[in-house]
Amino acid sequence: MQTAGDDLPRTVRRAWGFVEAGSRGPRRGLTLEQILDAAIELADAEGVAAVSMARLAKQLGFTPMSLYRYVDSKDELVELITDRALGAPPALDPDLPWRAGLHAWALAEYARVLRHPWWLQLPIVAPPTGPNNLRWLDAGLGTLAAVPVSEMVKVQVVTTTSLFVVGRARLSSDMASAATDEIDYGALLPKLVDTARFPHLVAALVGGGFDEDDGGGAHPGELGFRFALDLLLDGVQTLIDARS
Repeated sequence: MQTAGDDLPRTVRRAWGFVEAGSRGPRRGLTLEQILDAAIELADAEGVAAVSMARLAKQLGFTPMSLYRYVDSKDELVELITDRALGAPPALDPDLPWRAGLHAWALAEYARVLRHPWWLQLPIVAPPTGPNNLRWLDAGLGTLAAVPVSEMVKVQVVTTTSLFVVGRARLSSDMASAATDEIDYGALLPKLVDTARFPHLVAALVGGGFDEDDGGGAHPGELGFRFALDLLLDGVQTLIDARS
């Protein structure tokens, strides 16, 4: 259900198009979408800390005052671009079994958030309310539509999967941005461990436990993500079997 009532937070109403531009500043054809897209472009290039009303106005060729007709503050701007940067979810085949559908949904979300490293640095302080966030939630729930469990269980499965995706993506992004040189962990460990003190680590090394290449061309970090996602979905399958 959708409402434009005044009881909704202003940023939520603005994200859904329930708030018209204010009266401050000149009307020169600027739109909220243009402002948000320019802010996303700036955040992608220099990080979200570089996004300011003054910097954004300069990039767009307007005065800062003109932007305040559309956005009340930088905080509101960041909240709006957090939703807009996600974009819409992919169209998933409704005939896919639940596991294949949720797997595809999770991989799509993982790839989407990794496009915007700054997005992963922002704290999660509230449930999703923006239109794109809710589209992703709806698409995730759609993969479970035919599963004979309660709606509460479906919501918990999808939100837990999403939190897993974001956490793994943040780890991957943080490690990529922190590394000055690519570290071959499998080559580094043998220089630090020996059988006497670290017998299980040595066994893992000898057995190829730290090999990242699966032969399928997955980028570093993705193989671990896919493996962990399968573990999570194994748990969901067990839950479904127990409650069906």
